Amino acid sequence: MLDFFSVFSKGGIVLWCFQGTSQLFTPSVNALIKSVILQERSGSNSFTHEKLVLKYKLDNEFELVFVVAYQNIAKLSYVDKFLTDIQIEFRNRYKDVLQDKNYCGTFNFSDAFQSILRLRERESEEEARKPKQMKTFEESNKSKKNVSSMIENKKDTGKDNKKPKGKENKLPKVVETPATPVKQYVVEDSYNTNTSNGALDEETILKNRAKLFNRGKKPKAESKSPVAESEKKKGKAARKWDNAGTTKDMVDLNYCQESSNGLEEQLIATSEAEVALVGQMKGSLQDIEVESSEEEESEDDERPVTTSAKSSKSAGGYGMFSMFKNLVGSKALTKADVEPALDKMRDHLIAKNVASDIAQKLCDSVAVKLEGKVLGTFSRITTTVKSTLQDSCVQLLAPKRRIDILRDAMDCKIKKRPYCITFCGVNGVGKSTNLAKICFWLIENGFKVLIAACDTFRAGAVEQLRTHTRKLNALHPAEAHGGQQMVQLYEKGYGKDAAGIAMEAINYARDSHIDVVLVDTAGRMQDNEPLMRALAKLIKVNQPDLVLFVGEALVGNEAVDQLTKFNQALADHSNMTDPRLIDGIILTKFDTIDDKVGAAISMTYTTGQPIVFVGTGQTYTDLRNLNAKAVVNSLLKA
Repeated sequence: MLDFFSVFSKGGIVLWCFQGTSQLFTPSVNALIKSVILQERSGSNSFTHEKLVLKYKLDNEFELVFVVAYQNIAKLSYVDKFLTDIQIEFRNRYKDVLQDKNYCGTFNFSDAFQSILRLRERESEEEARKPKQMKTFEESNKSKKNVSSMIENKKDTGKDNKKPKGKENKLPKVVETPATPVKQYVVEDSYNTNTSNGALDEETILKNRAKLFNRGKKPKAESKSPVAESEKKKGKAARKWDNAGTTKDMVDLNYCQESSNGLEEQLIATSEAEVALVGQMKGSLQDIEVESSEEEESEDDERPVTTSAKSSKSAGGYGMFSMFKNLVGSKALTKADVEPALDKMRDHLIAKNVASDIAQKLCDSVAVKLEGKVLGTFSRITTTVKSTLQDSCVQLLAPKRRIDILRDAMDCKIKKRPYCITFCGVNGVGKSTNLAKICFWLIENGFKVLIAACDTFRAGAVEQLRTHTRKLNALHPAEAHGGQQMVQLYEKGYGKDAAGIAMEAINYARDSHIDVVLVDTAGRMQDNEPLMRALAKLIKVNQPDLVLFVGEALVGNEAVDQLTKFNQALADHSNMTDPRLIDGIILTKFDTIDDKVGAAISMTYTTGQPIVFVGTGQTYTDLRNLNAKAVVNSLLKA
């Protein structure tokens, strides 16, 4: 039994509605619009929200959405056919009104709706009552098997009885056994000079035996000179390095004592070369700059389309879309029309490092969006597919909610509590490095920062954060900020509970009036259950304001697996009805991928969360915002 049915335009105007129960369906329909239709996830026509299943169908010609809802426990097999029948009947009955988009009148559709619903329910019941007939023996696959089909014919399989190449002239090996205990050997002519009747004399036999015994033995090498023997006994001489062996060199290499060559002054000396970085990151971050192909596309679109030009393009082509430069008259597009272009587009997306299943879902969403759409006389299928996919990807990368760290940190500062950010991710993606970049950006905007060293597993993790703290304090000394130290490190060594260290760090920041706490966690693989349980405990106990997943732009299909399992682990191990999941993404190593920017699409599509920061280098100023349009242009560039 259907609980709800609605027909509304893409602009949000409800044309007709049916409600079978008193349940409130508004939150479910809004969730469908926000999570599926607006985020370009319309590849699948089913959506589950709480205990309801919502199925929908898009009418792209009149820009309508047909939605039906029923309980999850009810297995209704006729819903898809019912949606198609309702769509056809509604279009045919109100075609003139829909073309003029005059939605002021009333749509009396109840009678037609009830009749189609009863028809489909009756057909479903009759089909369920019918006993399933067994296949006859002639209809089964077993009847096709006979004795002749099971005999392997070498002529049919292409095999022949030829001998292996290179072995036709070789004789088989024969193992000879001696017939007599005394073996006689045929020797050279010089040894047979003493024989008269074919028998060998005793001297020749002795020589042959000696030759047999010495066969397989290496001849003795000539005696080496005494100089060579002494060199062999001496052995390999030890290498002498530049700074080794003398007491003076060891003193120079000792950095434990406070001297003029100590570590502190060396860090300050290296930071003086980076003084020019100070003051460059005040305010909002700059957008990422990716090479765009808009000029090339505009030049291609301005070319006149003639018969000779189309034939030359189809023969040779000048881009990835040259195969589909077909003109379509004023007719509605079908799935078969756009399928060739979408197949080419899917391969192109996978080549640009988009996960294969994400590329398939994007192409399915574009197919659903274009099916039934009417193109103009001079509109091209490929241009339409590309522009639709471009709009979908830009809409996908656009943030669905506001993440303004500077504003949120200022609000927390007014409330006299620290703003907490937790960084998580797999091993080696650059969590500590990008944490230091964000710390530098916050210091540039006047916030005091406390770094919590909660990576108590990896050797050298605390020392790495200690080095970043010293360098950041060298770039922003306390004298330039009224005697206040801008960066502090809260550490408790190795082997301790990360959740407890984070809690102590947040309490210390609250007591010390520190504005922001950056929590660094240990890198962990998504399949490591003990470490994922520890991460869920840290987030559950401390409830940070922002949980950022750090992922590298080099991954392809692995990005989907990482984000899915991280979110699933945080939900499973938190033991909460409303668990904290990943709030945003930091995309690192973006300067190493050229135009293969597909990881941004894969990560955003998987979680629905925005990419907050993009790491583009090794210095503290190499931190950018994501420019969705530039990334999509680079993604679709041929």
